[in-house]
Amino acid sequence: MRILIVDDDKLVTESLKTILESDTNIDVAGTCGSGQHAVELYFKLKPDVLLIDIRMDGMTGIDAAEKILEKDRNAKILFLTTFSDDEYITKAFQIGAKGYILKQDFESIIPSVKAVFMGQRVFGDEIISKLPVFAGKKNKETINGYNLSKREIEIIKQVANGLSNKEISNILYLSEGTVRNYISIILEKLNLRDRTQLAIFYYKAKDDLFS
Repeated sequence: MRILIVDDDKLVTESLKTILESDTNIDVAGTCGSGQHAVELYFKLKPDVLLIDIRMDGMTGIDAAEKILEKDRNAKILFLTTFSDDEYITKAFQIGAKGYILKQDFESIIPSVKAVFMGQRVFGDEIISKLPVFAGKKNKETINGYNLSKREIEIIKQVANGLSNKEISNILYLSEGTVRNYISIILEKLNLRDRTQLAIFYYKAKDDLFS
């Protein structure tokens, strides 16, 4: 697994490199310290996972990720930052990032990178708890009060895993139109706006509803 690390603090970059390469299955393909350089290096090195800081001088990590995802929708981007700011977290979801974890949670870095590499999304509990879509929806009774069918729960799970309607239809042996209808009904039941909020719902509620 090849990783590109982007952080404007050289000490952090070297520390991340040391942590990641302690795993024999991980190779740090390159490092850099700016968003602009990150875009260039990503398309030059074609890493399996991009591990990138958010707040950097000039082009931010969010802006760099957005430019990369415009050209490569399959890019696996994991934000690593000291900031658990609601606006950044929401934006990370909206642009299609695969994860957002805090730097101080260093023990989760290798597992998170591996999970993103395998196609999963990774958002720590502290991150999820700050998402505004969950204001007032934090207790188990509220989460379990939506009357979701087993089929609807499975579709929510696949949406959260980043699958398209077509991919979900192939997995669940449904027509693409049926999947689309299911998602519309689910969004109405949960009073959510779009697939991004649906993915957020899954990661907040999965321990209670999806276990």
